[in-house]
This record gives sequence, C-alpha cells and structure tokens, in this order.
Amino acid sequence: MLTNAMDNTVRIWDVRPYVQGERLTRIFTGASHNFERNMLRCGWGYNDKLISAGSADRVLYVWDVDSGKLKHRLGGHQGSVNDIQIHPHE
Repeated sequence: MLTNAMDNTVRIWDVRPYVQGERLTRIFTGASHNFERNMLRCGWGYNDKLISAGSADRVLYVWDVDSGKLKHRLGGHQGSVNDIQIHPHE
C-alpha cells in the first residue's frame, strides 16, 4: 500500500496478512503538505516500478521504487496537485 502523509513523506507498507516484522518498507521524501491539509493522492505506475505523489508546492513528484531516487519533479501547476495518474506504458 502507498500513502502520502502529512509529515511530507510517501510510504510503502506491506499489508499482507501475517507479515513478520515491520510493515513499513520504504519512505520517500519531497512532496509537501501545507496548512490547507488537502488530500494529496499518490499512486503506482509502470509495472509498479514508479510511484508518484501530488504536492502542495505545485509539483508532481515521481520516484523509482527500487532505488528510492526522485526521477522527476514536474512543476508548472497553478495550485496544489491533488490527484495523479501514471500512463501504463509511457
């Protein structure tokens, strides 16, 4: 499961039943929230190799899941990026 948290992190959780140990598997930083506390969506894309998240700083962030590195910082939006979609093939 992927979550975009108010502490400015995007997190991957293992939600399978009977998981041994920690359920939090990875933390990504970059996307931010602000005083509006909007729901900023995040999502999986490209065969679960990429994740993306909306942000209150008018930027869409895209990370590589395996490396954890920020791949794209897509600006130019007029306001908070509240929803995202990654094309399934591009």
